[in-house]
Amino acid sequence: MTTYRVGIIGRTGKGNYGHGVDVAFKKLPNVKIVAVADENAAGRTAAQDRTGAAKGYARYRDMLAREKLDIVAICPRWIDQHHDMLMAAAEFGCHIYMEKPFCRTLQECDEVVNQLEMRHLKLGIAHVTQYSPVLDVVLSLIESDEIGEILELRGRGKEDHRGGGEDLWVLGSHIFALMRSFAGGHPTSCSATVTQAGHAVTRDDVKEGAEGIGPLAGDNIQARFTFPGGVFGHFASRRSMGGKPSRFALQVFGSKGVIEMVSGYLKPAYILRDSSWSPRRSGKSWEAITSAGIGKPETRSDGNYEGGHIAAITDLMKSIEQQQVTRCSAEDCRGIVEMTAAIFESHRLDRPVDMPLKTRVNPLTLL
Repeated sequence: MTTYRVGIIGRTGKGNYGHGVDVAFKKLPNVKIVAVADENAAGRTAAQDRTGAAKGYARYRDMLAREKLDIVAICPRWIDQHHDMLMAAAEFGCHIYMEKPFCRTLQECDEVVNQLEMRHLKLGIAHVTQYSPVLDVVLSLIESDEIGEILELRGRGKEDHRGGGEDLWVLGSHIFALMRSFAGGHPTSCSATVTQAGHAVTRDDVKEGAEGIGPLAGDNIQARFTFPGGVFGHFASRRSMGGKPSRFALQVFGSKGVIEMVSGYLKPAYILRDSSWSPRRSGKSWEAITSAGIGKPETRSDGNYEGGHIAAITDLMKSIEQQQVTRCSAEDCRGIVEMTAAIFESHRLDRPVDMPLKTRVNPLTLL
């Protein structure tokens, strides 16, 4: 078994260590956490205590230059430094596991993807649903025609105080990853409107977003994507309109039924085998889908965020050793960011936009 030398990049107070990305590496037997980098001294010491790393660095570039790492964990949830951290990791020949979202603009994504491809480096990201065994079962059910031909996909964010643009960036990325999985590829066009307090977003509405997102606007997002094969994907988020329980999920509507996939590692999905999509009309009921199948109890016990990280990191290591793509690669990450950018670009131009996008900067800066 190969032992991987791992370095951890955190940023206390500015995205910290994501959703426990740093400690997930401790659970893998073939990992040696050799160092932690964090500009905050107290945060750095705490991270060393959590991970057992022997060394701590104030500057992540110093860690990369001195430690000869195999894998770098880019943990901060804030994304304003993701591009620079990714480029530095690539420069020093390191494979990467990171917190999402990927990067702020398509231009940043392009630069990172090019560097990783040129250096034959692999990347995994904490879109943990992409690594869930439940997703594998759902995809197999769709392949076996359990809900017929896919007609449309519908997803929403959490629609809490972040609803609209921030929800799109932070949680829409999970929905878009699932859309791409079910539609079998990247969308070919996007049509969207973005509003703020009931009016179409203008340049005056653009503000600096939270968590290092960059220029951001909108409290109501309404978007439609076209995918190859005639599948349409819909995404919406409206601030402070979230329900209890939340609507944060993706629904797959087929000619013979519906599947609902909740974001999260090993969370159950649900199937309604009913072409009317209405239990009231058909008398049929929703059935749970676990990693064991429809209506079967879950037999696994690793259903938490840490379990998702471990599955994703294991997939990354397998990809390194077998020279194959990860289940959510840098190219996939760029595609997810492009879906986000396409919404703002369609709004800016007031028309549908073809994808891939020609505009590679944040469209809000061009309003």
